Amino acid sequence: MRKLIPLVAALFATTASAQPAPPPKLIVAIAVDQLASDLFDQYRPSFTGGLARLAGGTVYRNGYQGHAASETCPGHSTILTGSRPSRTGIIANFWIDQKAPRSDSTIYCAEDERIAGTSSTAYKVSSAHLLVPTLGDRLKAANPASRNVAVAGKDRAAVMMSGHKADQRWYWAGDKFSTDLTSPASPVVAKANAVFAAALDAPRLPLDPPAFCQPKARSIAVERSDKSVGTNRLGRNANDLAAYRSSPELDGATLALAAALVDEMKLGRGAATDLLSLGLSSTDYVGHSYGTEGLEMCLQLAALDRDLGDFLAFLDQRGINYVVALTDDHGGQDIPERKRLAGVPGAARIDANLTAGKVGLDLSTRLGLPGFGLLGEGAFGDVYLDRKLPAADRAKLKSSAIAAYRKHPQVEAVFTAEELAATPLPTGPVDRWTMRERARTSFMAGRSGDLVVLLKRDITPIADTSRYISTHGSPWDYDRRVPIIFWRKGAAGASRDQAIETIDIMPTLAAMVGLAVAATEIDGKCLVGVPGAACPAR
Repeated sequence: MRKLIPLVAALFATTASAQPAPPPKLIVAIAVDQLASDLFDQYRPSFTGGLARLAGGTVYRNGYQGHAASETCPGHSTILTGSRPSRTGIIANFWIDQKAPRSDSTIYCAEDERIAGTSSTAYKVSSAHLLVPTLGDRLKAANPASRNVAVAGKDRAAVMMSGHKADQRWYWAGDKFSTDLTSPASPVVAKANAVFAAALDAPRLPLDPPAFCQPKARSIAVERSDKSVGTNRLGRNANDLAAYRSSPELDGATLALAAALVDEMKLGRGAATDLLSLGLSSTDYVGHSYGTEGLEMCLQLAALDRDLGDFLAFLDQRGINYVVALTDDHGGQDIPERKRLAGVPGAARIDANLTAGKVGLDLSTRLGLPGFGLLGEGAFGDVYLDRKLPAADRAKLKSSAIAAYRKHPQVEAVFTAEELAATPLPTGPVDRWTMRERARTSFMAGRSGDLVVLLKRDITPIADTSRYISTHGSPWDYDRRVPIIFWRKGAAGASRDQAIETIDIMPTLAAMVGLAVAATEIDGKCLVGVPGAACPAR
């Protein structure tokens, strides 16, 4: 980032004020994709830049994405809506709609499948599936002078954080930042994309590990492939797009573009409070490509700490009255090969025959039914019965599928849509929810599957390691538990261990700017004790 925007200056010193601070003019909401609380806790003593500064704010170590579908789209949908996936409608990254107006029945969470000529892989980015307003939508409804801006490494992050009424929305589209909006193009984005293209044209030298990263360098062989991870210093060849995003470069570009838009749009310096949402995606790509416990992740977090420090210093230099809320869309687990070496004997890769397609084909063959019978995106989550089958055949297939899944040694639980629909939404502490309650908060009738399959702890649902080797998506706490941080210049810091949810972020930020949000419209609650948040009486 320092190479991309030299205008970012040194950190200003902060001083506490004896007077209550006025409401912030700029809300900066940051989602660091796959920054699990386990990672944040592990590296917190080593941070010296932006993450160190934010760690001096109000830090909830036990924040939770409460739902079972711990994926990018559902997670981002909770952060600035104050609602769980059961209300937002974003139940997964992908789901199946057998009534879709096209031959491809797979639906991407941030698309509009009604547009002719689209598919789940060649889609038109849209917020159509998000059923609730975001904080930015609410700010603009209360005062049209508010600006709602998002910049992210993924389109679904930008869409789910900005919502339906964004002024500017930019996301990395493979080789540049793009937008789905029809508003006039920003001149600064074209200039920034030219800078990023020039950076891509040149190779990147391997990074020099800081001292605290050096013990992480240990080569680990990955099963079912000829690759090893753990010692990669994140160098790349020219125009290697996959290596670009699986490195600190993508986050640096995201922050650089955000800084340029802050200047171009004068964010935080208008008559109303503005919102800037940032989806920092590199940590997730590094986790998928290399796992979470090697040298690669250490290098990524060290760079993120530095780049965030530069970005916050830039905001200071502009004299903006801002508040930062930082969290994560989901956690993540390390590769099973390294987990076993660390003393987790049950860590394993998924049985390649556990996908919905293979389970369905096997059962359909045995039952004498045509086709695959079951539809789904993989070996866990939502599984759908093929609606082309007669009702009696679907019933036979359903009971057989439930028995087959429950018998499999890698499956923790199987719930039917009927069971989840009859389950009350949980009201108790999020860290004590049952598996059914976790699945319930990801469930929406009509979108969710006929069955929801949850895997056992420490099972990595990646059989083919040719592309990615580690992932998330489980109902276990390593995928659900995330940091939630509020920081504002001059505000006293505090570390809190209570279990809260990411749905509590939006009502807390709303309370900081005096925005009324009806409790019946959301699932979250304002967090009492966060500096500047005048929470309404309950």
